[in-house]
Amino acid sequence: MQANSPLTLPLPEARERIVLWLLALTQFTVIMDFMVMMPLAPQLMRAFSIEPAAVSGAVSAYAWCAGLSGLLASMYIDRFDRKRLLLAMFALFTLSNLACAVAPNFHVLVLSRAFAGLTGGVLASIIMAIIGDLIPVHRRGAATGIVMTSFSLAAVAGVPTGVMLAAHYGWASPFYLLVVFSLLIWFAAWRVLPSLNGHLTRRVPLSEVLPNLVGLYRVPGHLKAFLLSGINMMTGMLVIPFISPVLVSNIGVQPAEITFVYLAGGVATLFSARMIGKWSDRVGAHRVYRYIALFSILPMMFMTHMPVMPLVAVILFFPFFMTAISGRNIPMQALMTTVPDPAKRGAFLSSNSAIQQVGSGVGALLGGLTLHTDAAGHIVGYGLNGWIAAGLTLFSVLWIGQVGAAAKAAPVVEAKVA
Repeated sequence: MQANSPLTLPLPEARERIVLWLLALTQFTVIMDFMVMMPLAPQLMRAFSIEPAAVSGAVSAYAWCAGLSGLLASMYIDRFDRKRLLLAMFALFTLSNLACAVAPNFHVLVLSRAFAGLTGGVLASIIMAIIGDLIPVHRRGAATGIVMTSFSLAAVAGVPTGVMLAAHYGWASPFYLLVVFSLLIWFAAWRVLPSLNGHLTRRVPLSEVLPNLVGLYRVPGHLKAFLLSGINMMTGMLVIPFISPVLVSNIGVQPAEITFVYLAGGVATLFSARMIGKWSDRVGAHRVYRYIALFSILPMMFMTHMPVMPLVAVILFFPFFMTAISGRNIPMQALMTTVPDPAKRGAFLSSNSAIQQVGSGVGALLGGLTLHTDAAGHIVGYGLNGWIAAGLTLFSVLWIGQVGAAAKAAPVVEAKVA
């Protein structure tokens, strides 16, 4: 079956929803693969006798490689059938998780995480391109909403399940689970997804791909937006990857109990994400970002200076942290869609995704460099990460005004992703 355009050959409604949920499940595996490494840090530190900085190195290796693959994807993603490219990358991504599960030492695990980043980093771009090919403009927002539920599903179900399995069956068990789950989704996608190759008739000549990509980085408005995206992601990753080891080493939370902490935060984001999105539409992305970013300084500082407290208190606090850190990404992402000219929106967003991954990698790497373990087994230096994150947050609150000027100059016109 061919599906060259959502206007010429739309899918039946029932099959369209199946396709969207398959894309959401695909995205779910990628997000869970990235997120589960953070709460697994205590088990990895014990299993491989490593410091927190080494764990952050594995997280940043994924992010760096995901950013590189996302950048390269803007050069070749439109040169292949969407279905075939998705299946090929998803198969390699599944193989990377198997490599993580069977890694005999930490060095092999880091290499496997880099491989996972190279393959998983491009899947998000393919998924958004498929939505653009299949779904008409007037229903594309709702379709994107279905796929974006993968983030909440990963936080509510995926990560807690992975942490629980790791606590009882070892750190590799979440990766085995991802392999099995990914194989099931891969076969379902192979059967259900239509062939998507209508864009091949209007692809850019190969000689023009690189000049067009370089041209994106010559627009001052684009560079201002990229800086905001990178700083925003770096801020979160100075804190997030080290939450689990700090809770275990400094607060006394058991590894299995981390499940309940992340579950509480994930449930909160299920409700807060939609509310923040509507708020952003109503009063403006710039204002909402400033409000939430400024508020996020409080839970970030408390997280990085947390005193010893009962598990119940940690569980009650964590939803505020998750809501603030994830909530500021919603108005920022909405703002990013208004920055480029409509004709360049797809390439811009792909490059912006790569910048975000690089920012994540830099944040995780720098955050790990400030930490060390003292003689009592406590992690020291986390408070400094909080102060750096607070400073970067204040910078982003000021800098978003620069991005706003670029956004206002760009027409807000819906464009078909090809």
